[in-house]
Amino acid sequence: MAPTASRRAPVRMVVLGDSIAYGTGAARTEDTIGRRLAAELTADGFDVDLHALAVPGAVSADLAAQVRRAVALGPDLALVVIGANDLARFVPAAQATAALGAAVAALRAAGSAVVVVPAPDMSMVPFVPPALRPLVRGACAVLQEGQTRVAEAGGATVASVVADLATAFVADPGLFSADRFHPSSAGYARIARALTPHVLAAARARRDEAAA
Repeated sequence: MAPTASRRAPVRMVVLGDSIAYGTGAARTEDTIGRRLAAELTADGFDVDLHALAVPGAVSADLAAQVRRAVALGPDLALVVIGANDLARFVPAAQATAALGAAVAALRAAGSAVVVVPAPDMSMVPFVPPALRPLVRGACAVLQEGQTRVAEAGGATVASVVADLATAFVADPGLFSADRFHPSSAGYARIARALTPHVLAAARARRDEAAA
């Protein structure tokens, strides 16, 4: 049973990253990843103070400005969703991963638990030509591996959901919004469902750490 209102564990959560973190394509604000995960945390007994700081179109280098805003808030939990625009703009993987590593280090130094969601498998996007999908998938894998390495080295939790979500989005075109690139509200629900165990675990660990 969840704690009573007077005993709810507080958690200040920040959501950083790109248009997926922001919620582009969702029909309602309530359908975005941040709002959905905040609802899951609330159901688990947390009193959530949510701050969505993500910026559509952001690449990993843009995380620095978002992190500065986040650190000023004193976050307990940070969700970082980044990488799609690095891939779309051909940002070198080493450059993108270095920026992510710096963001994780700054958030951890501020005392925040961090959950990193690696770049999506862009080969699942409907308008990617079938002949190019293996090449795109390979480029995504290089970035994802680098992101995982620097995130874990910095003390973040990596939500390994890319393969599962790619399978789901390929199987159900309704998970894409009308632009056939960003998730729809149903797509965000599917992403949030995959991320929930990782975010809950991080929030619980942060709570236990604070209570120790």
